[in-house]
Amino acid sequence: MELTNQDSATLDTRPQPTGNPSTQDYRDKPFNEFITEFKATIKTLFEERSQDESAFIQRDFSPEFLSKIMAHKPLSVAIPSAYGGRSALPKECMSLLQAASYESIPLTLIFGINIALFIEPFAKYGDDALKPAVFDRFLKQNHMGGLMITEPDYGSDALNMKTAYTQNEQGQYNIKGTKHWQGLTGMAEYWLVAARKQSSSGALSRDVDLFMTDDTQAAQKIKVTERYNNYGLYPIPYGKNALDIIVPESHRLIPETTGIKLLMDTLHRSRLQFPGMATGFIKRALDEATQHCNERLIRGKSLGQFDQVQSDLVKLERAYTLCSAMCYWSAENTSIDQDLALAGIMANTFKAIVSDLMQESAQTLTQLSGSKGYHIKSLGARAIMDSRPFQIFEGPNDMLFTQLAEMMLKQMFKSKEMNLLAFLKTYEYSAAAADHFAKDINVTLEKAMPQRKLVLLGRAMAKIIMADRVLDLGNAGFNPKMVDNCIISLRQEVSNLLNSYQNQTNNAPTEHYDEDSAWLGLL
Repeated sequence: MELTNQDSATLDTRPQPTGNPSTQDYRDKPFNEFITEFKATIKTLFEERSQDESAFIQRDFSPEFLSKIMAHKPLSVAIPSAYGGRSALPKECMSLLQAASYESIPLTLIFGINIALFIEPFAKYGDDALKPAVFDRFLKQNHMGGLMITEPDYGSDALNMKTAYTQNEQGQYNIKGTKHWQGLTGMAEYWLVAARKQSSSGALSRDVDLFMTDDTQAAQKIKVTERYNNYGLYPIPYGKNALDIIVPESHRLIPETTGIKLLMDTLHRSRLQFPGMATGFIKRALDEATQHCNERLIRGKSLGQFDQVQSDLVKLERAYTLCSAMCYWSAENTSIDQDLALAGIMANTFKAIVSDLMQESAQTLTQLSGSKGYHIKSLGARAIMDSRPFQIFEGPNDMLFTQLAEMMLKQMFKSKEMNLLAFLKTYEYSAAAADHFAKDINVTLEKAMPQRKLVLLGRAMAKIIMADRVLDLGNAGFNPKMVDNCIISLRQEVSNLLNSYQNQTNNAPTEHYDEDSAWLGLL
């Protein structure tokens, strides 16, 4: 059902401007001071919000609540200094996401959508003449932006999207189509819309283009035809969007080569910045679990003294170490000056591993919390649903692990080295770690295999790549005990994965499974 104007007004969750702070308030302030003040504000706000249990299942953050957060100009970390931002340093973007995720997964996702899926690609590929006004509205009016790719009939098969555009005699682009499951639906003012060029015969180009739209302009306004009642991530609006808009010629993003490479550069940068959205939450889970296990007494000793509980705490510690290693790498390798279109191996590894860690950490915290884990205030219980979509959006993890294995096998075949250990000892992202796994990965791989084996192989390869990142973090001075614990855990996991890989069978679903499968009838 299409929303009326009145309906749209009631769903207006956009933060309202709170005045124009001086440049010194956010731009020139030392980052440590900037992020410390931001942390203090959101900590207070979320503590106050938690006093009302109904807030945990309310749709949207209120405009007043968001305005207090946006008064710190958090998105300034992603905006280049030429347009009033803090220079768009990845380490500041990652730190902001981490700070937000310590208090709220939905809040960090709001920032992640804005930063990675609008601000960074627009700053890199948008028309320079448009940037001052657009970024000024981000900084002074708390406007937001997102990305529209997914369509109802084309989820992961994004390159077959049917949203199309034509160009009129005045050079304007008419874009028509349907998009859905975009975070910030009906909330963001700006969108980057993916579409394919339509010829006079109706055929669609194989390439994809991105267009910036401005919802405050009548001709560019995207209609929200349905608001989804999503389970989890309650503060973020999702829905279905109908496009029949006209945008100026200058609103088309200009790729350096092809639109598909522009899109891959954008998505890879986003995936590589996922660790920022996870690290704070996982640190919070580790903090809460450790405190609970130290304080909870069972038969005269603390819960944390039990061996299985210690194993679970090590899982959370390992997750935090892995996320820290990813943040450390991404802070140096994801600036908008760098071309990440071909960084698929690292992007797939980071996104899939980090989103699995979020879900595992939520489950572990809930398990350790016992009955307390099922209060509506429980971080773990809420995070089980809030973190689950991270394993699906921007590519389901099984698909990403499959692609990772295929990309690695392609390189192995090209180098004429199909022994996994020998190859990984020479591969730039695993050379330092490969020998730690020598006993389990000294295997020769076949050139073709079923997808279920590719997924297992991709998971194993990803964990070896992550071990390399952890060793790099350790060399930089990270806690050596945590590094050692993490490497031990990764070795156990890779051993289990390679064992499953070698013993995998191609059993298929049973046809007519309803026949002779009711146990009661066998008595």
